[in-house]
Amino acid sequence: MTKKTDILVVGSLGYDYVASGKTIPTPGQTILGHSFATFLGGKGNNQAVGAARAGGKVTFLGRVGQDDPAVKIRAGLAEAGVDDAYVDAVPGSSQIAMILTADDGENCIVVVSGANATISADVVRGKAKAFETPGYVLAQLETPIDGVTEAAKLARQNGAIFILDPAPAQPLPEELLKHVDWFTPNETEAKAYIGFDADKEPLRAARAIQALGPRNVVLKLSSKGAVVLEQGKPAFWVPACKVTAVDTTAAGDSFNGAFAVALSEGKEAVDAVRFACAAAAISVTRRGAGPSMPQRAEIEEMLKTPLAPIQQLAD
Repeated sequence: MTKKTDILVVGSLGYDYVASGKTIPTPGQTILGHSFATFLGGKGNNQAVGAARAGGKVTFLGRVGQDDPAVKIRAGLAEAGVDDAYVDAVPGSSQIAMILTADDGENCIVVVSGANATISADVVRGKAKAFETPGYVLAQLETPIDGVTEAAKLARQNGAIFILDPAPAQPLPEELLKHVDWFTPNETEAKAYIGFDADKEPLRAARAIQALGPRNVVLKLSSKGAVVLEQGKPAFWVPACKVTAVDTTAAGDSFNGAFAVALSEGKEAVDAVRFACAAAAISVTRRGAGPSMPQRAEIEEMLKTPLAPIQQLAD
C-alpha cells in the first residue's frame, strides 16, 4: 500500500490590521501613529503556509467570511501553493485582528473570530472526504474544540497521523487527547497542562504531558531547542539552531508546518524535529508571521551549517 504523504491543515484563517505608534492610546485617547500594515493571520494559515513552503503538499479545511479579507486570505493560500478546496465562505466576517503596537514592544489586540468560530464538529464531519487522502492532519486550538476533536477522530479513522499544536492553551477533553499522535506545546502551554515549569524539568514535563493521553510529545523550548518523547523510544533533546532573533512571531507555527512535512517524507521523529528547528530559526530572523516562513532550500542550507549534536536524555 502506498504511504499517504499529503498534509491537511484544519484550523484558523484570519487577517491582521496592525497600527504602530510611539505609545498605545489609553481609553478615550487618540494618538498619531507612524506606520500601518496588514498581514494574513491565524495559526492555521501560518502552519499551512509554513508546510507548503517547506515542501509539503498541503490542503486546508476551514472557513472565511464573505468579505474583502476572505479574498486576500484565499490569494495568500494560493500564492503559497495551499489547496483551499475545503475552505468555505459563510455569511459574516472572516477572523479579524486589530493590533496596536508601541515602540517599546507593548501591544494590545482585539480578535473577532468570525467564520472561525463556526467550525463545529458537524462542519468538520461534513468534510469527511477531506480526510481520505492525507497521511498527516495538523490542527491548533483557535477554532471550536468539538471541531478539533472531530478532526482527530476522522484522522484516526483514515489512518492519518494527527498533530496538535495546543495553542492557545485551554482545557482539552480526554476524547481529543487520546486521538493525538503528536502533541507539540511550548513551555507556556505545557505549564498550563501540567502545572510546573517545563523549561526547568523538560523531560519530566514531556512525560507528564504524555501521561495525559497523547502518544508522542515534542516540547518546544524556543531558543533551547526541543525535547522529543516518542512512545517506546528514548527521549532526545534537539538543540536550536543559533541565530539572532528579531521577531519570534509564529516561530512555533513555522516549526509545526516543517515538522509535519518532515514526517510526511519519512524522516525519523528526531530528524523531523531538527528540520523543524531549522525552519523556526530562520523564521525568527524575519519580521511578521506568514512572511517569515522559510522556503525548503533555505531550511536545507541552515541544516548544512554547524549544529550542536542531538543528545539522548536519561531520567
